[in-house]
Amino acid sequence: MQHFYNRALIALLCLLVVSGALGYLCVSKTFMQVALLPGGQADLRWQTEPQTDVYQGGSSSLRIADDTFSLNFNFTLTRQAQYPFVAVNLVFTDPKNAPVLVDLSAFDKIVFSAKCSTANTLSFSLLTFDEQVSKAGDFLSYRSPSTFFSCGPEWRAVELDLTRLETPQWWFEMFKVELSRKEYKLNKVAKLNFGSSVQTQMDMDTNVQLSEITLIGHNGFYLYLYGAFLLLLWGAYALWFFRQHTHTLIRELHNKIQRDRPLIAYQQLSVEPLRDKDRSAILHFMATRYANPELGLDAMASEIGVSRTKINDILKSELGFTFTGYLNKLRLTEAARLLAQAEDANIAEIAYSVGYKNVSYFNKLFKEEYSCTPKIYKSLCDKTPGSST
Repeated sequence: MQHFYNRALIALLCLLVVSGALGYLCVSKTFMQVALLPGGQADLRWQTEPQTDVYQGGSSSLRIADDTFSLNFNFTLTRQAQYPFVAVNLVFTDPKNAPVLVDLSAFDKIVFSAKCSTANTLSFSLLTFDEQVSKAGDFLSYRSPSTFFSCGPEWRAVELDLTRLETPQWWFEMFKVELSRKEYKLNKVAKLNFGSSVQTQMDMDTNVQLSEITLIGHNGFYLYLYGAFLLLLWGAYALWFFRQHTHTLIRELHNKIQRDRPLIAYQQLSVEPLRDKDRSAILHFMATRYANPELGLDAMASEIGVSRTKINDILKSELGFTFTGYLNKLRLTEAARLLAQAEDANIAEIAYSVGYKNVSYFNKLFKEEYSCTPKIYKSLCDKTPGSST
């Protein structure tokens, strides 16, 4: 059995390594993080685009600094337009820098660090193509769900939920969309927008820095796939383990029974003549009286006329057992034979027939001898062709 357990342990360790490696891969695929700044990803190319109220007759100004590690811009908001505003758009592009729509449906958060030269409230929005309203290239018709965040002279971590943005009321009114239709999709996003709000101070030069802009999301498919893989893999291992354990145990029991047979006195008596009188008397007595539950060393010594010490010495030198050990060996081997032969074997009856008055004690000794209970031993013998022979 030790060889089997060694194989099972090696297989278990390999399984743990494979499960751990695949788990790490699936978790990394499930909980995604795509950094827009710094660096960015090849599949999420973008370029900055300034936007002000100039086209509405305003005079607000915006200057975007060349900064690799942050979105750094200065702006001054003036009151000349009816709705003063400035914004920096991150326009998604293809490798040729042409605007494209990107699928952000796997993401549910955007996180970044924000710093403003003065305390300020800024807006964040995204432009997403609405199948029922939007017209390709007409960004005014794109739905623009938005929210707000605060920033100040000290760096501050910001986390925004992309699934809980609010579409501005003017968009519903302009395109005659019912206010109840608040749901939006992130599968066709054209731009991300960082800009001023109605609470932004007027006529003040303001510097804004946004760094570590990262999209965070999850894709449950990989976790389901990992769960299915674990179920199949560990299920296969468990099936292999129990089948191999059963086959190995049956083989070990068969080999043990074959090894024990020469130790049984009644078999030795039929195979070879006994040369020693005391040895012959001891083995013959135990072979014919082992089923007596009252059999003891004192009674045996008195009946065959051999001292207790000599009985133990002969059994120890010839067979490697004490009186009690050899008596249990006889009884348990006979019990194993009866369990294998009898189709409707009753464990209690067999225990009594081989000399045990206490079934629990018999079960304990049997398990110590054969590494399984009499019930399991019987079931294993029933699965083995020719086990009753």
